[in-house]
Amino acid sequence: MGAKILAIANQKGGVGKTTTSLPLGSALSRRGKKVLLLDLDPHACATLHAKIYPEDLGASLYDIFLAQEGVWSGIWPGIIHPAVLQGMDLAPGSIPLSELEVDFRERSAKGSVLARSLQVLPARYDFVVLDCPPHVGILLVNALVAADLLIIPIQTDFLALHGLKLLFDTLHTLNKVLPSPIRYRAVPTMYDKRAKACTRVLDLMRRKMGHALFNTIIGVDTHFREASALGCTIYDIDAQSRGALSYDSLAEEVLTLW
Repeated sequence: MGAKILAIANQKGGVGKTTTSLPLGSALSRRGKKVLLLDLDPHACATLHAKIYPEDLGASLYDIFLAQEGVWSGIWPGIIHPAVLQGMDLAPGSIPLSELEVDFRERSAKGSVLARSLQVLPARYDFVVLDCPPHVGILLVNALVAADLLIIPIQTDFLALHGLKLLFDTLHTLNKVLPSPIRYRAVPTMYDKRAKACTRVLDLMRRKMGHALFNTIIGVDTHFREASALGCTIYDIDAQSRGALSYDSLAEEVLTLW
């Protein structure tokens, strides 16, 4: 059985996509799973978090997207940086990813390039985590087509709920042409139980999404910001912090899905 592909996506920025991708991947790695994180965001936040800088990159995921099918297996080993964050491997993103819309103008089957390239990925991984860009485009479509599970971080804020409609419109369009519907679950993030607005949004999410919502709730925790500043994961700061324990819980939920 090949690696399970987890796409972390929401078409609204600032809802906790990278903040979910990194600790969830770390939590799975801490459970003995071999994890590869793909940074599909041209802003390359996860890449920078791992202290991998654009000027030092020989190759990035952009090279996978540009290459033709027959050479993917030879490109992957040169892109992957081993064990850079809590045992996770990382394939870096880069600014040129933002040019794919133009580069892919004449490309055939352009929505499935990532899915097909992952089929020739080295077979050592249990999970591949896709840290997705916030906007609709060819990168997000590639991530959704490749995904075994779409995980949607939703900030417990009314404006964040509004942004969900865009993502579901995209899902609806893709599901018309894919052989099977894209499986998804949402996770509430940045929850502050002291704020009535947060509790109201969480109640609304539970009513509207039901079983499509993870039981885990990711609360506000300053350790996430500390980890970002230090270029490590929350488990390096405090593995018993509320934030770390909540991603432990989310990882356990993810593992029960297979």
